[in-house]
Amino acid sequence: MLMQRLHVCAAIILCTAHARLSFENQTVDNNVTKSESNDLKSVLNLVGNVTESLDTAKPDEDHTQAQRNASEDGEQMNKENHGAKPDCPPLGLESLKVSDDQLESSSYLSVGLGPHRGRLNIQSGIEDDDEYDGAWCAGVEDQEQWLQLNALRPTLFTGVILQGRNSIWSLNWVRTYKVQFSNDSSVWQPCMNGSEEAVFVGNEDLETPVLALFPEPSVAQYIRINPQTWFSNGTICLRAEVLGCPVPDPDSPHFSESESGSLDDLDFRHHNYNEMRKLMKSVNDECPNITRIYTIGRSYTGLKLYVMEISGNPGKHELGEPEFRYVAGMHGNEVLGRELLLNLMQYICREYNRGNQRVVQLVKDTRIHLLPSMNPDGYETAYEKGSELSGWALGRYSFEGIDMNHNFPDLNNIMWDAQELALDKKRVSNHYIPMPEYYTSTEALVAPETRAVISWMQDIPFVLSANLHGGELVVTYPFDCTRDWIPRQDTPTADNDFFRWLATVYASTNLVMANPERRICHSEDFQQHNNIINGADWHTVPGSMNDFSYLHTNCFEITVELSCDKFPHVSELPIEWENNKESLLLYMEQVHRGIKGVIRDKDTRAGIANAVIKVDGLGHDIRSAVDGDYWRLLNPGEYKITVWAEGYFPRIRHCSVGSEPHATICDFTLTKTSQDRLKQILASGGKIPRDNQVRIRAMRMRKLRASTKILNRRREQQQRLNKVKRK
Repeated sequence: MLMQRLHVCAAIILCTAHARLSFENQTVDNNVTKSESNDLKSVLNLVGNVTESLDTAKPDEDHTQAQRNASEDGEQMNKENHGAKPDCPPLGLESLKVSDDQLESSSYLSVGLGPHRGRLNIQSGIEDDDEYDGAWCAGVEDQEQWLQLNALRPTLFTGVILQGRNSIWSLNWVRTYKVQFSNDSSVWQPCMNGSEEAVFVGNEDLETPVLALFPEPSVAQYIRINPQTWFSNGTICLRAEVLGCPVPDPDSPHFSESESGSLDDLDFRHHNYNEMRKLMKSVNDECPNITRIYTIGRSYTGLKLYVMEISGNPGKHELGEPEFRYVAGMHGNEVLGRELLLNLMQYICREYNRGNQRVVQLVKDTRIHLLPSMNPDGYETAYEKGSELSGWALGRYSFEGIDMNHNFPDLNNIMWDAQELALDKKRVSNHYIPMPEYYTSTEALVAPETRAVISWMQDIPFVLSANLHGGELVVTYPFDCTRDWIPRQDTPTADNDFFRWLATVYASTNLVMANPERRICHSEDFQQHNNIINGADWHTVPGSMNDFSYLHTNCFEITVELSCDKFPHVSELPIEWENNKESLLLYMEQVHRGIKGVIRDKDTRAGIANAVIKVDGLGHDIRSAVDGDYWRLLNPGEYKITVWAEGYFPRIRHCSVGSEPHATICDFTLTKTSQDRLKQILASGGKIPRDNQVRIRAMRMRKLRASTKILNRRREQQQRLNKVKRK
């Protein structure tokens, strides 16, 4: 027995020291900022608090008075714990690292409210009482009910986080609860607060996570959450996360010398605004020849929207080189995309310097733009609470409460309405659709972040993009908006086949999505769709960035839902990088599929801007960039291409696309229309085609930029007035 306790104590020292490295929300540099001697003292204090072996521990026969006293002290305990940083990371109920088989309960109300649903932030389906409900709910209402976790190995348990049931139809949450520990699931020891059994304060609403740190961390294999009181008009329902450090045990089949992670030496932590700027600056310093940092605007509170450009010649568009972008952090609390892009810029820089030929080729042939935080205001709000306590929605919206995922102009319905009214649908524009008048007014509720991204999309001829989100594991492709406001319906674009290819490229190489054994995140089984789905067939999203990108610019864009957990713990970041590294690289390489070329004036050899490129059989055109170069993403095949520009005769060519990710060169030379020919056409009653779409688009863009300046002046004046009032 003595040797067993010594083994456990030594293991606690190792696991707690390891846990120090994964504290949430620590502001650290690359160097350690706290002395290891202080850490060792705190570890030894924890060891000194470990009780006798749980195998011989017995609960008191009668501690009714202790329960009463502990209940009175419970709220004070939680207040003291509020804002404290958990010593140990979450075991993984939310991230699904904990399997369904590890969860048991005393009873459950229905199959859909079984113990496997008692996971922090799990979301229910639209209907209550289906197999994908929003919590574990006990089948009996008494104080003997429990939710139990088998950690599979000795674990230093340090705390619990609780939520109520996710539902729009019912109100259920646990107000107070106890905790017990066991090594064999037969003999249980209560969590003690001194000489009394601890009673912890739980929830007062459905969604807000509440943290309780144990007065004395305990080593065990099993932990039970035992509700004592609950919302008077509801029943016993909860979602939970358990904090704990696995104790290294060479005799355990679940023991491993090192936790799974990444061999890449990257800065795996959550970066707030200032830390993000420092990291981007360090990458720029390390690779000044291939990187450039620039800003595209500011958030409502004045935080800059930083972009990292990576290319062989940063700061300049090179003729024939496609432009690519990744955008993350549109929803500020969906943070994994932000960290992945920071990892990606580090990785590309270092691998380029090492001479990694794949990375060198990518940088040489592509101009890459990485926007890690589109909504920095929302991120800072979520970051302040931390990965487990920010909940499902805190930080999602802009400072003004705007959901930027619905904040772009709804061009879909403008196009569809025009098609309905037109006698000849082929004459209705299928691309470069101008923004509507309502959107460019100063009264439009448009976030400054959205306006900044629109200007960015107008300034650079992007070819391919991905919008990184979180909270699910699926890749969606346009359209995101359904016709006739149907809640969900497959609504494909003219380029549906290529969009499905793009989505498949990412999903099939993502290590979690590609795992056929993985558990579904919440209530949707996307594996039956090979982890890709038409956005509108999931749920309709009018005014999405994906649809706007496709209809207003040349750029094809998809959305990647990166993880079940919107805000993964810092300890999960290395493995998340490994899960997504190949997907991020391979998806960028798809920008080189299809055809590309330069459209020139026959006489002057100058590039022709805004020439229209039509692909026979595909009802979506694109335009040439300022220098006359263009890129048309296409699947392998033979294509008939027609190019025309105002004041020029059209030209037709047949172009072949192969299966390799190398675009086929398909240049065009256009001849100006002679004055004599123009007179003949006009005399016969014909009309000279005019490119009104370009004029309207440019006019609306100028109006949008002017209204943005006016709106920002108003906001700045209001902010100054608010500061004066506060003083």
